[in-house]
Amino acid sequence: MYVSRALRQALTQTIEQQIQLLHEYSQGQGWPWCEEHLFRDDGYSGASLRRPGLDRLRDQIRNGAFDRVVITEPSRLARTYVHQMLLVEEFEQGG
Repeated sequence: MYVSRALRQALTQTIEQQIQLLHEYSQGQGWPWCEEHLFRDDGYSGASLRRPGLDRLRDQIRNGAFDRVVITEPSRLARTYVHQMLLVEEFEQGG
């Protein structure tokens, strides 16, 4: 199995490093940065779809609060491909 360099780096980065990458990327795109729009699940496994941060994100998306979700790589959203696709579909339905 081939694992890209970027993926290896994302997997080994700390949460703070990932947030810094997202902050820098957002600034580069000219997008506003707001700490309250960070959805973290420290201490929770990405294998579960029942996590406080993810639940808040899902609620906000259902309410139309965002037009984009930015992550460092898909496993930061959910560990399994099936869960990732479920969330992407849910997010698309939320606009």
